[in-house]
Amino acid sequence: MLMEEFKDALCFACTPDFWRMAVLWTLSLLLSYFQLLTKTLFSCKPISYPHCSPLLLPSTTKPRLPVCIITGVILQLTFAMLFLSDATSGLGAAAAYSLSLEGYFVRSITIRFLPAVGRSSNLLSKVMTDIKRRNDNAHLKSFQVDLSSFASILKFKSSLELWLLDSDLHSSVQLLINNAGILATSLRFTAEGFDQMMGTNYLGAFSLTKVLLPLLENSPVPSRIVNVTSFTHRTVFGIQVDKETVSGKTFSKFKRYPCARIYEYSKLFLLLFSYELHRQFGVLGRSCPVSVVAVDPGVVKTNIMRDVPTCLRFVAFLVLNLLGLLKSPESGVRSIVDAALAPPEVSGVYFFGGNGRTVSSSARSYETKLAKDLWATSCDLFRELQLGFKDSSF
Repeated sequence: MLMEEFKDALCFACTPDFWRMAVLWTLSLLLSYFQLLTKTLFSCKPISYPHCSPLLLPSTTKPRLPVCIITGVILQLTFAMLFLSDATSGLGAAAAYSLSLEGYFVRSITIRFLPAVGRSSNLLSKVMTDIKRRNDNAHLKSFQVDLSSFASILKFKSSLELWLLDSDLHSSVQLLINNAGILATSLRFTAEGFDQMMGTNYLGAFSLTKVLLPLLENSPVPSRIVNVTSFTHRTVFGIQVDKETVSGKTFSKFKRYPCARIYEYSKLFLLLFSYELHRQFGVLGRSCPVSVVAVDPGVVKTNIMRDVPTCLRFVAFLVLNLLGLLKSPESGVRSIVDAALAPPEVSGVYFFGGNGRTVSSSARSYETKLAKDLWATSCDLFRELQLGFKDSSF
């Protein structure tokens, strides 16, 4: 067994993806910290945004708690076991706990990549119990959703609307945090035939946001979308936006699965989507706007690298820890909380480094034409998924 693991690690270490992760990803992370340092030393403008308490929803009886939805509280693997030694160790669970302290009614979502495993509900229950143990006043509700499945996303929306109605809560959502993400090292497909990493990291977040937009726009107080992206988007130097790329299908034609590149693309797409949605809401100029922000938590010790051979993962975490770049979930979640609790007028910015600080993302992420092309392509795919779902329901 050890010899087999060593061979797998050696094979992966000889791939371009490994060196892309080891060199380019590290350099892009250091670039973000360098920006943070120079901004701190030389900027005359305020370098951080303060936290604002969430606004209670008006009611004829008593004020209602704002509703927060967080994806990726638990990540379940495609195997019949879970590599989650501590159910509260992920960013999603840390965010759920932190925002419950701030007064949000938190809806937590667990991802199931295969419905046959069947243990995610138990682990999610454990997360909820742990949060309640640490915060007696926490208001929590959990759902099981597969973000790589469009049918599962639509089912979640129906369940959420029904739950809001049955709970006598306002039919709206005040905060959506698209936190879920995976780093797969082998080719896997969604039910719709998309690449699973692209389907989960980008298309899942895009589709969930699209179906929940009416609830976000219906909020009587300002609402917000927080998209959790990554410094790895900086390593994308050239990209083509078409259905084959956005769905990830084009990568199935490669001799070796380009896992690092697909992950980078998915995070850049999430950024382009964030900025384009921000621009659209800015043009509309609504009285109760939906703000959109992106956030990069840095390198956090979670299970996202579970597909990487164990010994390489151990070495990577060891080196990053020695360099002072590795964060615990409790530390990494601070940027997400900063983004969630920033003043309502804050939109279209890129949070990084904690303490309410922001930096600039890559120059490519601000390309308006690229963002518009991505938006149009993603909307086309979304409509195709809608038509396919309607046809299959008869």
